[in-house]
Amino acid sequence: MRRMRKRPSKPGPRNPVGVVWIPLSKEHYGIHGTPDPSTIGKAQSHGCIRLTNWDATELGSMVREGMRASLREN
Repeated sequence: MRRMRKRPSKPGPRNPVGVVWIPLSKEHYGIHGTPDPSTIGKAQSHGCIRLTNWDATELGSMVREGMRASLREN
């Protein structure tokens, strides 16, 4: 995962990508927060992974640019 890279829009508390944007290796795909937690788990985006803003902030503090990640379905 890379933390700093071009974002779809500037993160912020009311922004659709929330307060954190963590880009993935596929351009325009990422892990991000949302100002509306009720939308988590519903089809709202184009393949991104949405978290609450507080979870996205915590995850963002744990990753660094170039970090590898595996995403698996349970």
